[in-house]
Amino acid sequence: MAANLAAAGHRLVVWNRSAEKAQALADQIGCGVVDTPRALTEAAEVVVTMLADDRSSDAVHLGPNGLFAGRGARVFVEMGTMSPDHIIALAKAAPDGCSVIDAPVSGATQAAADAQLLIMAGCTECEAIPLRPLFDAIGRATICLGSTGAGAVMKLAVNSMIHGLNQTLAEAMTLAEAAGIAPEVAFEVIENSAAAAPMLKYRRPLYLDEAAHDVTFTVALARKDMAVTATLAKRLGTAMPQGLVTLETLIEAEARGYGARDMASILDFMRKDTE
Repeated sequence: MAANLAAAGHRLVVWNRSAEKAQALADQIGCGVVDTPRALTEAAEVVVTMLADDRSSDAVHLGPNGLFAGRGARVFVEMGTMSPDHIIALAKAAPDGCSVIDAPVSGATQAAADAQLLIMAGCTECEAIPLRPLFDAIGRATICLGSTGAGAVMKLAVNSMIHGLNQTLAEAMTLAEAAGIAPEVAFEVIENSAAAAPMLKYRRPLYLDEAAHDVTFTVALARKDMAVTATLAKRLGTAMPQGLVTLETLIEAEARGYGARDMASILDFMRKDTE
C-alpha cells in the first residue's frame, strides 16, 4: 500500500513498531522514517494506520509519544480491523480540529500489491473528497458508509463471511477427502462450482499446501475478528449462530497451537479433528 502511494506521487514518512521494517520499506520506496508516532503527526498532513486490534491502536494513538500527542496532521485514517466502539472513542479523543476516519479494506496481500483493495470508509462522500487521491492510489473502489464506525461494522460483517467460508471449505474438503477424492480434485470442483468465491481462487495454494507458503492472515487474527463481531452482534441484539460456531472452532484451533499459522490451516485442523 505504501509503495502504491509513493508510485502515485504522494510524499511519505513511515513508522513501524519494528524499526528495521520501517527502514527496509523506506529504502525500498525512497521515503523518510521517524522514530515515534508523534513524529508522524508532526511530519504529515494525513496519517494512515493499519493496526491489528483495538489495543495496538490505543497504544499508537494515545501513548505519551502517540499520534494524538503531536500537532500537524488533521486527519487520521485507521485502515485496520477494529471494533466500531474503538473507532468512535478514538474520534472523541482526537485533538481539537482533527478527525478520525475508519477505512478498513477487503483484499489479501496480492490485492494490496496490485492496488485492488476495496475500501469501506466510515464517512460521507463529501468528507472523503480530500482523501480520494489517497484511496484511489491503493484501492479499486471506495464505498462511503456515512458515519464514524460504519466502516468498522461493515469490515466485521465481511470478515465474518470470509471466516465462515473458510470453515465451511475445510469441512467440505475433509468430507470429500474422507470419501477418497484427492484434495486437488475436490478443490477444483469447489472452485468451479456455484459456491466459488474470489478468496478461494487466490488462496488455493495455501489450502493445498499451507506449509509451503507465507502466512497472509493468521488464525489468531481470525479469532480476534470473530470475537469482536460476536460482541457487536450481542450488543446490537442480532442473532449470529453460524458466527459463534466459527468462533468456537477458531478458539479451539488457537488453543491447539494454530494461532500463528495461516487461517487456511483450519483445513489441517479439521482433518486432524476427523481422525
